[in-house]
Amino acid sequence: MEKILKDKKAIVIFIAPAFILFTFVLFIPIIQVFYYSLCDYNALTKPEFVGLKNYINLFTDDETMRTALKNSLFFMIFSAVSQQITGLLLAVLLTNIKHGRNFFKNIYYLPCVLSSAALGLLWAFMFNPKMGINQMLAYFGIEGPMWLSSTKGFIVLPMWVIACVALWQYVGTTMMLYIAQISGISKELYEASYIDGASKAQTFRYLTLPLVKPMMTISLSLNCIGSLKFFDLVYNMTQGGPNHSTDVLATHLYMQGFQYFKYGYASSISVVLLILCLIVSFLINKFIKAETYES
Repeated sequence: MEKILKDKKAIVIFIAPAFILFTFVLFIPIIQVFYYSLCDYNALTKPEFVGLKNYINLFTDDETMRTALKNSLFFMIFSAVSQQITGLLLAVLLTNIKHGRNFFKNIYYLPCVLSSAALGLLWAFMFNPKMGINQMLAYFGIEGPMWLSSTKGFIVLPMWVIACVALWQYVGTTMMLYIAQISGISKELYEASYIDGASKAQTFRYLTLPLVKPMMTISLSLNCIGSLKFFDLVYNMTQGGPNHSTDVLATHLYMQGFQYFKYGYASSISVVLLILCLIVSFLINKFIKAETYES
């Protein structure tokens, strides 16, 4: 192994394939997007350099962008809080039950492996005002709300509905990450805490929580970045409507790029999305300090 590490040719041979793939798949497209974001480009003509015009229009004249940014931030915060808390609680409960553990893990994780497009259509049907949930409520004399059509409120009702559906679909991933981390904690630490007279609540607070911090950083980063890039359920349940009230950054980018063919303008939205993801990742790693413990 030491000979290989000293052999520069061997190092280059091993690194080159991954580096080339990484460059062509990631770095070059990012550079192109930055360039196109400074251009007026519709894919039919050559890009025309316009400087910061796209960014100025994005933050001064584009009301849909402000709505999309607000919705994306709401969705990120809601998902981060709800999925982390629910996923951790489920992980703790499932690691402490003796019978049926695998069955419940599969039940909670099943929505994660299903198609988001199919689930979006399914839930759109369930929240249709003339059928689904509202039809069930009608049997009890209750008039259901316009789940996916209401435009009232700072955060409209359809966004809350989509966020809850996303919680149901993706909480299983967070749960599995925490289960993997909790399963790696030595049982002797728990036995020692119980011998010292700690209750289960105290053991969770002073033992489990500190030891899952490394996974919390990873899970929270994945959750926040995934929420900012979220597209599938929103597009399949509402397509950004009604009147763009449920647009998020990804749907706004899609509409500008693939329906209006404003590739330069869409590129500026993608740059803003990239910068937001980098800022969120930095803040999470800055403020959530993961400590290492030796058992």
